[in-house]
Amino acid sequence: MLQVLYIAVLSGFALSFIGERGKALNQLIEASSQMLFRIVAIVMWAAPIGAFGAIAFTVGKFGAGSLLSLGQLLITFYITCLIFIFGVLWPICHWCGFSLLKLIRYIWEELLIVLATTSSEVVLPRMIAKLEDAGCEESVVGLVILTGYSFNLDGTCLYLATAAVFLAQATNTPLSIQQQIGLLLVLLLASKGAAGVAGAAFVVLAATLASVGSVPVESVALILGVHRLMSEGLTPTNLIGNAVATIVVAKWEKAVDERRLQQVLDGAHLTEGLPRPA
Repeated sequence: MLQVLYIAVLSGFALSFIGERGKALNQLIEASSQMLFRIVAIVMWAAPIGAFGAIAFTVGKFGAGSLLSLGQLLITFYITCLIFIFGVLWPICHWCGFSLLKLIRYIWEELLIVLATTSSEVVLPRMIAKLEDAGCEESVVGLVILTGYSFNLDGTCLYLATAAVFLAQATNTPLSIQQQIGLLLVLLLASKGAAGVAGAAFVVLAATLASVGSVPVESVALILGVHRLMSEGLTPTNLIGNAVATIVVAKWEKAVDERRLQQVLDGAHLTEGLPRPA
């Protein structure tokens, strides 16, 4: 995964340097990505059957007691996401002068959409429009929110770390503190190339465990049945993190209309019909 990500970044730079000569290859890559997204859509339609089979396999092989362990994993992961949102993002928002709770209320509809689809890609156009409506300059929104979809996946990082430790314990794989730190660093790097589509985090987890080798990659079958439920926690965390990052960067660059931002977060745009900034 890391080698693929490295080559992908170099290829992107090279294509931008050659300009018009790389236009045909850019179009080919775009068409290929649309094909892959369609494949993912087909897989998503069959996901409920796959999840049922995965849970049936887990219960059949490890007993009904495994459901209790999976339930504890879900609760632990959700608590971890809440700790990150209100223990890390909330102080950052307070320091930068805006309310995290008001921001969550402002993007509530988008959060419900990603919660249902477990994909943050579906609300990308809406997030760009809403952050621009909140007073952030288009140049900052276009850079930060799009970059964040690949390099600021907070929820995905939490998912990978939590799942990796759970699988190590489930397979009785001893990990020294050095191995845990090394695995965490690799997971953090690997998450930077994860896509915003459903199931991307699970693929990154399997690929990372296969490359590291300390935890059996076959063990990912244990969490396949609950991956969808965990995705319902990681995708909203990703979305909130990207929204916070966009506003924070806009404030640092003095590229935000402070008055409009406060009015929008206070809900004034719902009743007063504030005009969009030029």
